[in-house]
Parts: sequence; structure tokens; C-alpha cells
Amino acid sequence: MNKVILIGRLTRDPEVRYANNDNSMAIARYTLAVDRRFRRDSEQTADFIPCVAFGRSAEFAEKYLSQGKKIAISGRIQTGSYTNREGAKVYTTEVIVEDQEFVESKGAEGGSSSWQGGGYSQSQPQPKREAPSEPDLDDGFMNIPDSIDEKLPFQ
Repeated sequence: MNKVILIGRLTRDPEVRYANNDNSMAIARYTLAVDRRFRRDSEQTADFIPCVAFGRSAEFAEKYLSQGKKIAISGRIQTGSYTNREGAKVYTTEVIVEDQEFVESKGAEGGSSSWQGGGYSQSQPQPKREAPSEPDLDDGFMNIPDSIDEKLPFQ
């Protein structure tokens, strides 16, 4: 089984390109800095893992991910090789992203949200909270009235 799960911070904004074919699929490339569990000489170390997302996941990365954001991804490792302009063989290893989730909100609080293939979903149920007396615009979430549950076709 080829499955990898990583949590880290983006080292730079995703680089997104669109394929030059009929359906013009998006391809996003970004690098995650993943902390190592053990420190050497009390010094924090990290691994820098190249990641590639395709299609709607790539469009999501382009729109919502940026340098410094802490995310969790799951996917598979893919290796390959090519010959560069100097004629040397170059070996590559990257993670092909299947799912990506926010680990922190804008205010570095609470639950996480995830992008899973075709849609945006909550990975953890969010507790209902009463609307604040003044709008709280810094938390990054839109206030949804409690009465909306009555209008949903599923529960």
C-alpha cells in the first residue's frame, strides 16, 4: 500500500499551472516543511517534501493555500526520473495529493476544514455558538444562523 499523511507548513505560495489540453486541468506544486519528531542537539529540524495536486484540489490550493499555512495532506509517494539539459539523470520523489486539510484557522484556533475531491467539507463537527453582539470578522468563518438547520434536506 502506498499511502502518506503529512502535517506541515507551506514554504511558499503554491505554483499553479494549467495543462494545455482540451480540459485545461490545473496542476499545483508546493513544498511542505514537516518537523522531525526528534531533535539533534536541541535544534529543530524539518524535511521539505514536494507535493503535487491536480484538478479541483489544485484549484483549491491556488485559491486558499499560501506561504506559512499549516495543513495536513494525504496522498501517495511517486518516484520518477528524467535527463536534464546537461545529460545527467535526475531522480525525483514527490507526494501526489489526494486530500488536503487546514490544521489551523486564521486565528490558529479550533476545528479543521478539508477539501476532499469534489467539495468542501468539515472534518470535525463544529459546536454551535451564539452569535456575538459584535461581528467577529477575524476568525475567518461566516456566522450561520441557527435556523438554517430546518432548511437542510439532510440531517
